[in-house]
Amino acid sequence: MAGEIPDLHAQERTGTGKGAARAARRAKMVPGIVFGGDKEPLAIQVPFNELLKRLKAGRFKSTLFNLKVEGQEDVRVICRDVQRDVVKDLPTHFDLLRLRRTTRLNLFIPVEFVGHEECPGLSKGGVLTTVRPEVELNVQAGDIPDHITVDLSGKDIGDVMHIDEVDLPKGAKVTVDRNFVIANLSAPSSLKSSGDDDEEEVAADEVPATEVEES
Repeated sequence: MAGEIPDLHAQERTGTGKGAARAARRAKMVPGIVFGGDKEPLAIQVPFNELLKRLKAGRFKSTLFNLKVEGQEDVRVICRDVQRDVVKDLPTHFDLLRLRRTTRLNLFIPVEFVGHEECPGLSKGGVLTTVRPEVELNVQAGDIPDHITVDLSGKDIGDVMHIDEVDLPKGAKVTVDRNFVIANLSAPSSLKSSGDDDEEEVAADEVPATEVEES
């Protein structure tokens, strides 16, 4: 189960409207709002540098956060929108959605490889090429896996690992309707050519942005 959901620290913001938002920005904070979950909206703010750092790290809008606001209960949230300055492209406001445990959403889950010592291909000097270090899955907010596991035991040079070979966590579903490649084992001399093929396959597997569906 997911035990490493990142914390997002925020402060409750007094006042609403454009004036309060401008005051927050003057204090080097980014104003935001938390909504959904059968509760009243909550006005918050986070330090500008902290939000910018998370945005630059990527996938801010597809990452589940544990929101921590002093005086409020911790709640799981996901970003629904980030407004930016049209000239500077810097964040000016953000919206967070509270999630019920039964809410289904799309998240990128890391891939973990096991069975290296029982892999004939690796013992022969083969190279493991990871095409997808993480896979987007549709999961419940209350039942998010830390990772999915790919077993290399018995795999030889030339073998290709596809998503349909992976035992997905209970309730998880792949968002791509296709048996895509996760990794392959190749001889060092063929690494470049096999890598080119895999890049084409990954490009064909691109999927829309994260979707959240309330239940």
